[in-house]
Amino acid sequence: MIEFRAHGKLFVAGEYAVVEPGQPSVLIALDRAITARVTEGHGSGSVHSEEYGHLPLTWTRDEDGLALDREHHPYDYVMATIDLVEKLRAERGIAPRFHDLRIMSQLDDASGRKFGLGSSAAVTVATVGALDRFYGIGLSQRQRFQVALLATVRVNPRASGGDLAASTFGGWLRYSAPDRERLVEQLGTSSVSAILDDADAWTGFDVERLPAPTDLRLLVGWTGSPASTTKLVGAVRRHRNGGYGTFLDDSRACVDDLTTGLQTGDAEQTLDALRRARVLMQRLGDSVGSRIETDRLTTLCDVVERSGGAAKPSGAGGGDCGIALVPADLDTAAVFREWEAHDIRHLSVAVQPPEGPLDD
Repeated sequence: MIEFRAHGKLFVAGEYAVVEPGQPSVLIALDRAITARVTEGHGSGSVHSEEYGHLPLTWTRDEDGLALDREHHPYDYVMATIDLVEKLRAERGIAPRFHDLRIMSQLDDASGRKFGLGSSAAVTVATVGALDRFYGIGLSQRQRFQVALLATVRVNPRASGGDLAASTFGGWLRYSAPDRERLVEQLGTSSVSAILDDADAWTGFDVERLPAPTDLRLLVGWTGSPASTTKLVGAVRRHRNGGYGTFLDDSRACVDDLTTGLQTGDAEQTLDALRRARVLMQRLGDSVGSRIETDRLTTLCDVVERSGGAAKPSGAGGGDCGIALVPADLDTAAVFREWEAHDIRHLSVAVQPPEGPLDD
């Protein structure tokens, strides 16, 4: 039996802008994870996950690749990942085997409610890691991210990959994305191995470790209303106007200042950058007529700001989580009481430490 864990994520800054190639963002990996467990299969493969229902998805092979039992849930991200790893396995001359994949999640609560912590990305990263070990392919950390992104853009070509980066590399990260439209085109004409080896295909992609703030404490609140990242990002793309370039410039400046604040341990600069990131998201929502900051997210953020901290929606907004940084010595009991009074749930999460240095 082989197991591989991939952690959830939250965006700290740079949302929306990060969908543009080369635009920076800051994310954190969380200490809640998804585990992919692989065992040898016989005659067919299967995918089990309580998150997707109680019946497993089964698959076999035919002359065109994987053949799915479509009577069950399609498990799009998982099956795209399995299919891509199968292609890579064949390109590397590794013999095919069937396997049973079982997925276990800590990213939702006991009732199955989703908190917007990047479960699709964590599932993808965990599946890549588990199958890499199962087949003995020998992917580097960076290559596991690349395979996960290639699998993801087959399902959602607009995905930035920031959540995949957090799940893969852990800790605090500065991340920018490659051109995913180009990757989708290359998937139609090139082998997986060729894309991994083509440096030009990954132009714009960058990942850098950032130090965790020492004088600030991370708080996360869930507003109880799930958001559709795909729909919100699509709305922004459809309504981009002449001010979009200014938004991208302002977002980059904000992420740069946040990066500097973290690198130098300047708590005030870090908090100021986070507040500016909130204002940018508010203005973006107003400009496209989309509710990025809902009433509960506004309450979450305002409560934190009154306490001397800084807060903003995390990710696409429209619900789900808000993220906050507050002075490390702050008594947070009053913050949590006021959140609870407005049906905002404090999530007991922490940043997952990185596992070793970034590889090349």
